[in-house]
Amino acid sequence: MDKALLLENIKKVRESSKKNFVQKIDLIVNLKNINLKKQEENIDVFVTLPHSPGKNIKICALVGREMQDQAAVFDKVIAKDEFTKYLDKKLVKNLANEFNVFVAQANLMTDVARVFGKTLGPKNKMPNPKSGAVIGPGMNLTELKSKLAKTVRLKTKNEAIIKTYVGNQSMPDEQILENAMACYNALIRNLPQEEANVRNVILKLTMGPAFRIEKKK
Repeated sequence: MDKALLLENIKKVRESSKKNFVQKIDLIVNLKNINLKKQEENIDVFVTLPHSPGKNIKICALVGREMQDQAAVFDKVIAKDEFTKYLDKKLVKNLANEFNVFVAQANLMTDVARVFGKTLGPKNKMPNPKSGAVIGPGMNLTELKSKLAKTVRLKTKNEAIIKTYVGNQSMPDEQILENAMACYNALIRNLPQEEANVRNVILKLTMGPAFRIEKKK
């Protein structure tokens, strides 16, 4: 993707704002010539961006007593002996709505899946080792918290499309550019035919018009 064209469109996106509040900036990549029925052609990639995209995330840790103090860097800690309380589906649903990211102690993943999996799974919030969210004693959790705040997930669901936020209006253009390029390059590396699988690329405010990034004829 041409950086100059991307930067030009970032400016257009910013100028298109008609709202008096800060909006997220979304990157949308429409794909082609991939078969989502084939597991190997589905995309599920975590990307740690160069800059925080400006979204405040809340993290909940599911750990054993031995990691309870260490996990206090996160917004909420639920110890293993509290898991039984969350057999109440309503409580788990409320938890899933309140927190953006869940981390869990590696040796408790079976228990986490049993108690929380049916709710967190469909919301794509189950602790995932690909993002670093499966943890163990001795890990630098302060560093992990910072990393997770800059991590986005690129995932195909039922359509051949990738959508993620790469920043917000309060960020400098160059930071948005670097975040968008990091997402695009990570996606390309994971597509079967790389850029040949890209139909088009769109940039937009969450509540704004779409701008297709394409070379001028």
